[in-house]
Amino acid sequence: MRRHGCTAEVGRVRRWRLAALLGVAVAVLALLATLIHTLPGDGPDTAGTSRDGARAYGTPGSPPGGDRPEVGWGFTHTQYSADDGDDAATARVEQRVKGVGGLPQDQAMMGWGADNPEPVKGRYDFGAMDQRVDFIRRSGGIPVVTLCCSPDWMKGGTSGVDHTDWSQAALERAPLPEHYADFAALAATVAKRYPDVRHFIVWNEFKGFWNDARSRWDYEGYTRLYNLVYKALKKVDKNIMVGGPYLVMDSLDPRSSDASPTFKGSWGAMDQRVLDAFSYWNRHKAGADFVVVDGSSYTNDDELLPDEFAATDKFTAVGDWVRARTGDLPLWWSEYYVEPADGDDERRGWSETRRVAVQAAGLIAMVKGGATSGFYWNPEKKKGTDCPGCLWTPTYDADGGRELPLFGLVSRFHQEFPPGTRYETVTADDEVRVLADDRTALVVNTRNRTISAKVDGQRFAMQAYEVTWLKR
Repeated sequence: MRRHGCTAEVGRVRRWRLAALLGVAVAVLALLATLIHTLPGDGPDTAGTSRDGARAYGTPGSPPGGDRPEVGWGFTHTQYSADDGDDAATARVEQRVKGVGGLPQDQAMMGWGADNPEPVKGRYDFGAMDQRVDFIRRSGGIPVVTLCCSPDWMKGGTSGVDHTDWSQAALERAPLPEHYADFAALAATVAKRYPDVRHFIVWNEFKGFWNDARSRWDYEGYTRLYNLVYKALKKVDKNIMVGGPYLVMDSLDPRSSDASPTFKGSWGAMDQRVLDAFSYWNRHKAGADFVVVDGSSYTNDDELLPDEFAATDKFTAVGDWVRARTGDLPLWWSEYYVEPADGDDERRGWSETRRVAVQAAGLIAMVKGGATSGFYWNPEKKKGTDCPGCLWTPTYDADGGRELPLFGLVSRFHQEFPPGTRYETVTADDEVRVLADDRTALVVNTRNRTISAKVDGQRFAMQAYEVTWLKR
């Protein structure tokens, strides 16, 4: 028995030794594999990234906008903005924005000044995004994040820090359906990193969601992505505000085969394919705290029908159409354009006086269509004094960061007509556009000449394309 027992013990020891040797061999192989994959030039580059993407960044405070689904009127940060450049110039903008009480500010998650946030799955780089958020916080703004675009590995590209394809075609490619959940997880990571961001827009202009085979928008794919993101953000915090679909509300020549037979006006006819996409999202969305649209007053062939001021009536018509289908959901305009672009997507054809006047008419038209929030797409440049349509002079110049006319319009519009404003109807001549509450009236001369305007019983002279504010 003892011999038998001793033999059994020896067998157990041998099996233990064999298992131990195998375990050591496996560990060595794993170590070798790790070393191989960390050698320069092998495996995806993770330099400068971190696994702590979801850790709260900086010292987030209580957002000025709180947990309301309306934020008011502000601007979108683009490739160049006031978070970078000459210190004195960036400080000028920061203090100017803060001095008007802060403004809602939208920043994309990737692109338009933000780096690839997740160049390798599970490895994050929010350095550029952190810098933008810092500026928004310091300037007292209400931060908004547009959840676009997606890392390369989510859309069939190469993983790695140095493999981001920043070409427009690549950037605007949608995630592959098998990575929709990964994109939603990234959105949740962003929400955890910036807990003071309470408003998120899902994707941008249906980029990458065109169905070539059917010659229409892939609204099924977008809605599936939207719903996953919506649920992921609500799981982080049920009070986070989420909106979409950020469709471009294109209008066409009424004779176009894609033109809506019923939704049209002097400004053209709506693209029926856009209306179909919006309707699908609206019927199948998991939920929404606000609804987001984007668009221009002119038609797709860059015609102003019948002229630049009357064309802004399209914003009112679109707002009426959307709100008739979404009920009490607050309406946002994520982008809005009133000046046709040239072949380089530049808008330089108008004087700044004319540009401000038509922009003011556009804001008035959006409000009359029920909008309570909107973001001016700020076309900032890196350097130089020529910056048509910019909110401030470029901050890479030592003397930069100086207020330009459109900043005055956007900031004052936000101050005078915040969400919840009760508007009043006032009498006015046909030559002017007017928006008023019980305290203030914004008046726009739509003529390129001096006029004698009569508004709310007052008669006064207005210069060509003048924009003025009246106390009531």
